[in-house]
Amino acid sequence: MAVPAWLPDAVMYQIYPQSYADSNGDGIGDLNGLESKLDYLAWLGVNTVWLNPCFASPMRDAGYDVADYYAIDPRYGSRDDLAKLVDSASRKGIRVLLDLVAGHTSDQHEWFVRSADDPSDDRYIWADRQAAGFQPSPGSREGFYLPNFFPVQPALNFGYGRKDAAEPWRLPVDAPGPRENRQALRDIMDYWLRAGVAGFRVDMASSLVKDDPGKKETAALWRELRDWLDHAHPEAALFSEWAQPQVSVPSGFHADFFLHFGTSQAYRSLFHNGAVYDHSYRTRPCFFDASGEGSVYDFLAEWATATSVIGDDGHVVLPSANHDFPRLVSGSRTADHARAAMVFILTWPTLPAIYYGDEIGMQFQPGLPDLEGSVLGGPRAGYNRAGSRTPMQWDKADPEVTYLPPHPSPTRPNVADERQDPDSLLNLVRELIALRKANPALGASGAVEIINPGYPFVYRRGDRFTVAVNPAFEAVTTDIPVPGTLVLGRGTHLDDGRLRMEGFSYAVYAD
Repeated sequence: MAVPAWLPDAVMYQIYPQSYADSNGDGIGDLNGLESKLDYLAWLGVNTVWLNPCFASPMRDAGYDVADYYAIDPRYGSRDDLAKLVDSASRKGIRVLLDLVAGHTSDQHEWFVRSADDPSDDRYIWADRQAAGFQPSPGSREGFYLPNFFPVQPALNFGYGRKDAAEPWRLPVDAPGPRENRQALRDIMDYWLRAGVAGFRVDMASSLVKDDPGKKETAALWRELRDWLDHAHPEAALFSEWAQPQVSVPSGFHADFFLHFGTSQAYRSLFHNGAVYDHSYRTRPCFFDASGEGSVYDFLAEWATATSVIGDDGHVVLPSANHDFPRLVSGSRTADHARAAMVFILTWPTLPAIYYGDEIGMQFQPGLPDLEGSVLGGPRAGYNRAGSRTPMQWDKADPEVTYLPPHPSPTRPNVADERQDPDSLLNLVRELIALRKANPALGASGAVEIINPGYPFVYRRGDRFTVAVNPAFEAVTTDIPVPGTLVLGRGTHLDDGRLRMEGFSYAVYAD
C-alpha cells in the first residue's frame, strides 16, 4: 500500500473550529474565520490542518453526533465556504483534513429516524430486549439500539466479529445492513475528496465491528476501503483514532496517533501529570514533569514496537494535546516547561500534531460549564473536556469567539505579543518547524540513535543533529559528548565534553 508523497513531511495543526476565529460576530468560530487566519498558519509553517467535525449536527457531542455527512453545519458556514477554505489553504501550501465520524451518527440522522420506525432496517444494531448498554427505541419500532458513546450516538451496524446464539441481533459483517454502511463510508469520503480535502482523521476507528477479537474484521473493512482509496484518490491520507499504530497501519491507515486512552502508556508516560485525570490514570510521574522522576522507557518501547511493525508503510503521530485531553500547559506544567516538550515533539521521528493554542502556551482551563457534551461519563466520569476547547487567544483583548470563556488571567498568552517576542514559545515552535522542514534528517523518516534515555534525554538525528531536552526543574549533567555547534537552545552549557543542562532546558546541535 502506497503512502502519499506529501505525508512524511506533514506538520499537523488541529483546529477546534468553533473556538478558533469568528467572521460573522455570532461568537462561534467558523470556516470563513479560519480562512482569515491562513496567513498565520503559513507563517507558523504548518502544512496540514485537521478540523474537528464541521458537519450538520445537533451538537450533543460538539459535532461528533453527525446528522448529515454531506452538509456543513450552518454555525460554520456552507459547503461553498469549505471549498473556498480548501482552495485558499492549497494556494498557501496547506492541506485540509476533515474528521470522519465513521462508527455512529446522531439520533437525528435520517438513517436512524427511518431505522427507528422500520423493523426491517439493519443500518443500526437493534436488539429485541434490553441488553447491556442498549437504549430504548425512540420510534415505533420495538426494541433497543446500541449507542457508541453517548446515548444520542447510535452505533452504525458493521456487523459482529463472532456469533452468539443468545444474541440473535449479531449480524455477520457481510449482511446487507453492514455492507450498506461500508458503501456509505466510501461515498462520503469520495464526495469530500472530490471537493478537494486531503483526507480524514477517523474518529473511534477501531470501534466499527463489534466483539471483534484481534480487530480482524475491522481491519479487513479498513483494508477494503484503503484499497479503493489507493486507486480512486492515491494522494489522500487516512489518520486513525486507534492509539495502536502497530495495529491500525497494517489495517489500512496511513498514520495513527499515540493517545491517552486504551492500554497504551506511550503518550501518558510523556505528558499525563495528573492535573485533570486523577493519578490512577498513570501511577508513575510522566517524563515531562518538573520532578524529574519520570521515565521515557514506556514511550520508547511502544514507539520501537510500532515502528518495527509499520516499517515504511505509515507513520506514528505524536500530538501536543487534543480536544479530549488536557493541554500541554496544565496543572503544574507551565509554558516555560512546555518548551522542552515542543522541542521533542518537533524533532522526534514521528509526525508532529500541534493542538491549536499550544504553540503559544494556552492553559487548560478548569471549572467551566458542561457544554455540548464536554463532560465525560464512564471511567473518567466528571472530567470536563471544555478546558481544552477555549477560544484561541489572538491578542490581549477578549476573544471575539465566545463559545467558551477565555482564560481569566490578565497575563494569558496571545499570538500578537508572542510574534513580537523573539524568545517566545511561538517563535521557538516556528523555528523548530522551519528547521525540521529544511533538514529531512529531523523529519518523520530520518534515523534516530538514542544516546541517553533519561534526564537529560539525548538523541542523534541522522548523521548531523544532536537533540537534548531536560524537562526537570533541577539541573543535570552528563558525560556524553555532544558534537557540533548550537543551532537553538536554552540553558545548556558545554564544558570539556560534558553537557550541563539547567532546569527546563533544551538544545539542538549540528555537526
